[in-house]
Formats: sequence, structure tokens, C-alpha cells
Amino acid sequence: MKTTIKAKNFELTPTLEGFIEEKFDGLAKFADITEVIVEVKKETKHHRKGDIFVAGSQIGMPGKQIVAEATSDDLFKAIIESRDELKMEIEKYKVKKIENNRRKQKKLKKEIVK
Repeated sequence: MKTTIKAKNFELTPTLEGFIEEKFDGLAKFADITEVIVEVKKETKHHRKGDIFVAGSQIGMPGKQIVAEATSDDLFKAIIESRDELKMEIEKYKVKKIENNRRKQKKLKKEIVK
């Protein structure tokens, strides 16, 4: 699995890079993931209070692209929320794929029985 990390409006530290890789490497056990692209950015200074961080992530799977984005006032929280959203989307995709196969099998069984 190839992980690409991009940072916008702030500097990417090795600690942050390690944290991101650790969090997104765990998704490999859920599906056959070929590529992960994570973009973390700090919103511009037009906010009146504090900083706003956005973590966007994209997963490349065979035949499917899944995208997630999370916004928070804490960078690490935004990264975790983005990862959790990707995990839910992967699970939805897998369930949908399994259900399609089950429906086809039931349909074939009904046709054979008739």
C-alpha cells in the first residue's frame, strides 16, 4: 500500500507524518487497498477564533475510489474522523458487494427450482 501525504498552509512534521501513516495503515486489513492519499490543511486566517483544520483522504481500490473529508479545530481529531469515515465507506462497499452476490445466487436458485 502506497501512502501519499500532503500538507497545505503549514509544515508537515515527522511526528504528524508517522501518526497519519499509523492510522491509515490499519485500513489495509479491511480491503485490498492500493493507494492512500491524505491531504491535511489549515484553513486561511479568516476565522475569528482559533484554527480550523481539514483532513481529506482518498483510497484507491481495484475498481473503486473512496473519498472522505473531516473538519475540526484539532488536527489529530480531523485525521481520525476522516479515517473513520473511510472505514465506514469501505464496510458499506463490502456489504453491498456481498449482498449483490447473494441476490444473484437466490435468483439462480429460484430459476433452477422452477
